[in-house]
Amino acid sequence: MRILQLSDPHLLADPAGRCRGRPALDLLRHGLQEALGQLRALGEAPDLLLISGDLCDDESWGGYLRLGDVLQTLPLPVALLAGNHDQPALLRAALGRRAVIAPALVRCGQGWLLLLDSHRSGDTAGELGPLQLDWLQRQLAAEAPAGGQPLLVAVHHPPVPIGDAAMDAIRLRDGAALLDGLRPLSGLRGLVFGHVHQHWQGELPGRPEVPLLGCPSTLRSFPPVQRCPLERPHDPGGRWLEIGEDGVLRQRLLRWAPVDGPSLGGCNASSP
Repeated sequence: MRILQLSDPHLLADPAGRCRGRPALDLLRHGLQEALGQLRALGEAPDLLLISGDLCDDESWGGYLRLGDVLQTLPLPVALLAGNHDQPALLRAALGRRAVIAPALVRCGQGWLLLLDSHRSGDTAGELGPLQLDWLQRQLAAEAPAGGQPLLVAVHHPPVPIGDAAMDAIRLRDGAALLDGLRPLSGLRGLVFGHVHQHWQGELPGRPEVPLLGCPSTLRSFPPVQRCPLERPHDPGGRWLEIGEDGVLRQRLLRWAPVDGPSLGGCNASSP
């Protein structure tokens, strides 16, 4: 399982549109190019691209078409999560034939990837809801992750507080229920999320060996809660996730200069 995670591009229907003062589409294209280039330099290639929510800031059909234009150039599968800045029905109608869209449990390399939909209509915070939590338990009981095969979970909203009062107020409302359902799974290797626009790393309560990982945004960074391992907290970024034949999750934070800046692609740090 080799996954490139990008997050929170906040695209607009207008291809030249600026979100929060920044050229969202250009920044996503640039970030994808930079991330893939850095991985090639390391001799790595992803099995799948994961974009973990807030895909379309204006929640428009045109915004999802812009994303489709970017994805059609990629020779690899794509998985998409809906965030609070999304319209899940439009997302599925526009891109359902091009990408796997949450909720879904998909085979990926040596393991499984669980995609969850935390979009809550009319709310900036997230929620899975009882129906999706029930679906989750039925999926895990029926498939190989219940037998110990490696499992990586992806959701837009963080399931735990990250230490920022504003972000913690709009995290996943039923995060505790999600983690309670995941904790017994011996194959669980990690949970990744977007929403926070920054690097963040914690651990699953009761399972300290299972990391919880926040992903930077391709658009812009929020004030960091934790020190950036690359000392580049304000640059756009992403994350490289790999589970090899040994079943161990290895991850690498990626950063690159903004679209109009110099390339600093060689500056990366890796951690198990």
